[in-house]
Amino acid sequence: MLSKSTLGIAAGILGSLFVGYCVYFDHKRRSDPQFRQKLKQKRAKQRKERENNRGGGKIPDLRDYEAVQKFFIQEVQLGEELLGTGDVDNGIEHLTNAVAVCGQPQQLLSVLQQTLPPQIFQELVRRLPSVSQKIANIVASSEGPAPPRRGGGGLEEDDVE
Repeated sequence: MLSKSTLGIAAGILGSLFVGYCVYFDHKRRSDPQFRQKLKQKRAKQRKERENNRGGGKIPDLRDYEAVQKFFIQEVQLGEELLGTGDVDNGIEHLTNAVAVCGQPQQLLSVLQQTLPPQIFQELVRRLPSVSQKIANIVASSEGPAPPRRGGGGLEEDDVE
């Protein structure tokens, strides 16, 4: 049987070898000419994914039907997910974005009214005019007029029961 001191020495040697291995390969990785470029690309990709997952506050070009549809679905899913995890404010924000770009907001609002708790739905309706105005400002500042939306324009708080 090995003594405690022999085991301690063996563990120390193995630990030193492992640390040396890590240091060697870290140095080799960092001295790679492509390392910084790859790192910047990786960080840019992660930043873009985070923005896409949060909606990034970027309203799509309302003339591009596919982009609007993708944005709508993404915002609804993200809003439902956030509400499910208890992040009510951000969940309402994303659902409000979805309603604001929706082609038929009245139908979506009636579905949301049936599925959401009353206090959350009322907050969504309260925020809707300001978000609709924000989107209208974005459309107005973009080049050229946007085509007319299906389902008839902006919503007022009185439009929803």
